Amino acid sequence: MDENDDIADRIWLWLNEVNQPESWLQIAIIASCLLLAWAMAHITGKYLLTHSQDLARRDLKRITRQSLKRILFPLSALLLVIISRGVLHYFGKPAQLLNIAIPLLLSYAGIRLLIYILRKSFRASPLLKASENIIASSIWLFVALYLLDLWPAIKSSMQEISFSIGSSQFNLFNIVSSLLYIAIFFTLALWFSAYLEKKLRASSVLNASVKIALAKFFKFAIITFAILIGLDTAGIDLTALAVFGGALGVGLGFGLQRIASNFISGFLLVFDKSIKPGDTISIGTKFGWVEQMNARYIVVRDRDGVETLIPNENLITSEVINWSYRDRNVRLKIPVTISYKNDPELAMDLLVQAAEKVDRILHDPAPAPRLMRFGDNGIELELRVWIDDPQEGLNSIRSAVNVHIWRLFKEHNISIPYPQRDVHLVNAEE
Repeated sequence: MDENDDIADRIWLWLNEVNQPESWLQIAIIASCLLLAWAMAHITGKYLLTHSQDLARRDLKRITRQSLKRILFPLSALLLVIISRGVLHYFGKPAQLLNIAIPLLLSYAGIRLLIYILRKSFRASPLLKASENIIASSIWLFVALYLLDLWPAIKSSMQEISFSIGSSQFNLFNIVSSLLYIAIFFTLALWFSAYLEKKLRASSVLNASVKIALAKFFKFAIITFAILIGLDTAGIDLTALAVFGGALGVGLGFGLQRIASNFISGFLLVFDKSIKPGDTISIGTKFGWVEQMNARYIVVRDRDGVETLIPNENLITSEVINWSYRDRNVRLKIPVTISYKNDPELAMDLLVQAAEKVDRILHDPAPAPRLMRFGDNGIELELRVWIDDPQEGLNSIRSAVNVHIWRLFKEHNISIPYPQRDVHLVNAEE
């Protein structure tokens, strides 16, 4: 109660100081400075935005202009407040509120600039970009409370709100500080793991599977270590997490079982090298090449440009055709039927000629025609060809070969039959 009374007394003292003619003048000056600074920042920001669109995304000039845009308002307000304070001092007027506003504006400008530089230095998520203003305002609020000498009283009040779990004692301040420390270390861990992953991807010594395996392992280890460091820095006994570990085990056994299975399956896929980025695979009705391998799923892109997210567990438990597991050579079979009136040997030679007209078809192994069977409607032939780029599509090869077959058959008067049936009418009276 004493701490709450102290906070109330400080607030009441501030209100009494503000409720003075000199303070009202200073408040009006500060409000005018903020309004004028907002107008200046708005006009200048439009100019910087217009002249930044033609620059490259990571260009130094563009980053500098974007950084300047974010601190235009607090810097403009700071400059106007400093000028106003000098004017008040010249006329012998008090300026205690302006003295408080100067470090607040300066800290706000520094915080906005620091967060923007950190976001540009690392690969940031859309959530971080959207919450940039919230993060900056939260840090500035803490700085403001500290500068106004209100933070010690607020901290003591938060420490008075406590509860016990077993033999461990917790209070509101410890919980909030723990979450804050975890968030800071977790963000740093994400940034560091992203930087490390970028360096691994640029390595020319390691293959794709080893790069992904190391990136996943280091990311998991760094994030886990960061969370533990955050809890320890906040003063929480790590042995108190035994109950949480048991609850997590029960959660994995029920609701989180599939998530854990996908996560472990992702490591298995990476270490056994059965599927790698760039491989052409078929799973169920999906055909495409592997674009990404993530912790819970892989991204498969088909010829239509559609990206399908397939859980890692499905790749372990289901049958998967990897068209490029050992090598990328794939054989295609193209069936063709000709009439019994035509010469099958000539038709087989034309099939080889049609295959040789397609650039993607390999000459070694050479295209091979086969007479498969004598069907009901005609002689069934089959052309077998090899390609080494299945990721470029299979149906495009079939289409190109069929077009050349049609042209050659038309030149040599070879017909493709259609189903025929002989119908015998029986006279019922006979």
